[in-house]
Amino acid sequence: MALGIYISVPFCRTKCTYCNFASDVFSKVVFERYVNRVCGDISNSKRVAEDMGGRFERKVDSIYLGGGTPTVLDPAQLLRIFDAVRSQFTVMPTAEITVECAPGTLSDELLETLQRCGVNRVSLGVQSFVDGEAASVGRLHKHATVLDDIARLRAAGIVNINVDLIAGLPHQTTESWKQSLAETIATGAPHVSVYMLEVDDDSRLGSELIAGGTRYHAHFVPDEEAVADFYTEACEVLEKSGIRQYEISNFATPAFESRHNLKYWTRSPYLGFGVDAHSMLASTSSDAAAVRFSTSDVLEKYVASATLQKTVVTRVSALEETFFLGLRLNRGVDLHEVAIEFGQPALENVRPAIEELSAIGLLHMDGEMIRLTPRGRLLSNEVFQSFIASAEASA
Repeated sequence: MALGIYISVPFCRTKCTYCNFASDVFSKVVFERYVNRVCGDISNSKRVAEDMGGRFERKVDSIYLGGGTPTVLDPAQLLRIFDAVRSQFTVMPTAEITVECAPGTLSDELLETLQRCGVNRVSLGVQSFVDGEAASVGRLHKHATVLDDIARLRAAGIVNINVDLIAGLPHQTTESWKQSLAETIATGAPHVSVYMLEVDDDSRLGSELIAGGTRYHAHFVPDEEAVADFYTEACEVLEKSGIRQYEISNFATPAFESRHNLKYWTRSPYLGFGVDAHSMLASTSSDAAAVRFSTSDVLEKYVASATLQKTVVTRVSALEETFFLGLRLNRGVDLHEVAIEFGQPALENVRPAIEELSAIGLLHMDGEMIRLTPRGRLLSNEVFQSFIASAEASA
């Protein structure tokens, strides 16, 4: 099975207040050291995969540069990364090649570089088309910048464009959210990602919200009920416009679903490079279903060759993942396929959870297919936890 490749670029022009990723603002002096390390890891990928007990595959059908903001790198550095990938892997002619971009970072030189690298998909971190909302969390662009970037991407032949939105930003209202949705649809972008604001200690805004403070406009963040309403509104409005939901946070017109991200949700193999990058490969051992391994989430530790963290995916863990990843997709989970892969007894052990979740309206059953209901998507973490508990109880 062809691999997906993810490459993390943890550098930003500014650190957004809602961001809980392993990214930050660094001096450009660090960029070259980082690119050297990433390219070195790519060169050593076969040995690392084998050392981790994973099955290595050279054929690649998706590449994803995420961040951070990969487009803060110099064009020469981006070219080096793609050259490193192509020197070690066979990139299929039909491969989906995505780069995340912050609006306003697409210079003419950089756009030409993306074309030279074979990039055919760009994900724009818009978050809001309302300038005041975007500015309140540290975004540097205006909505006009986004429209200009999209026009220039299309002129360059890159038509597979994703627009990221966040429901729950400071100052967001029902009216302003509808405005962002309308602007998004008007762009004609074939893919939209809608994320509900995450509130945790790993972001400045999240920490301030938890503390009940007012920094970072925290006191202007909509309440949980409003954010849930925004998400529901997005599902309905995008569906009516032909941008159909295929995963909890992702919507696309037909044939424009993110092939790379589908690898995560279908438990297909992928290799990750860079800070806080994760990999999953089929296991070479008959005692395990797969192996996962990840790099350090601290830049200096990563550059200094910190040890990889390895997790063996047992059959019980694989069963859990089949449900809590597969149910993220609107198409759901095929219980017949679960029984074939894990055995009928394993399936019977989770049936009580399926029946209970169906009874309370969080799951919908259609023959041997189970799917989250609209309410189930809002309470997906609770649903997933039920399957984890059921699978572990049967181990």
